[in-house]
Amino acid sequence: MNLKKGLFERRPEPFRVLHQEEGAAQELSVHLSSMLPTYYRTRPIVFVCIGTDRSTGDSLGPLVGTLIEEQDIKPFHVYGTLDDPIHAVNLEEKLKEISSKHINPFIIGVDACLGRLKSVGAIQLSEGPLRPGAGVNKELPEVGEIHLTGIVNVSGFMEFFVLQNTRLNLVMKMAKTIAEAIVLAGHSVERRNAVSIEKWREEMQQ
Repeated sequence: MNLKKGLFERRPEPFRVLHQEEGAAQELSVHLSSMLPTYYRTRPIVFVCIGTDRSTGDSLGPLVGTLIEEQDIKPFHVYGTLDDPIHAVNLEEKLKEISSKHINPFIIGVDACLGRLKSVGAIQLSEGPLRPGAGVNKELPEVGEIHLTGIVNVSGFMEFFVLQNTRLNLVMKMAKTIAEAIVLAGHSVERRNAVSIEKWREEMQQ
């Protein structure tokens, strides 16, 4: 019997941190930066922040996108903001646009999700693509090679209604923590890139 390679391999457990923990953004940034490519000039790093400001719980993605776009972090390209959100209706079109603008991009999906009561307020960083819409029974394209999700409310019953009635205060605090982590990771990637270029120049001169 020919088994596909990796059939029984398990992905590493996602990194998880509560948004209100002291040092949450710093800890998240360390894990995130370790997963990002150093040479962002040859492999663009693209954040795709999914959601809509028409639903409080689902506004996490565009809030994060807006916060990091305002910082203008050099290594990163950002899609999905409050001004120009990426949601179920335009996701496929936006992914095609990203593919046409960037060669071999390294994509990070960012989205809100629902989970257990004790996990509400947690931010997760996971390997593999984001599956947007799964919590509300929608089939949408997978997004990214890694993804960030924020658990904004409890799953299991009337998910659409639950998202609509999530507290904006919680979502905003989580968005700020995620955005701060992304900004810190951007600075880390820039430093790594500068060191790598300097080493390359030294090797060329030898």
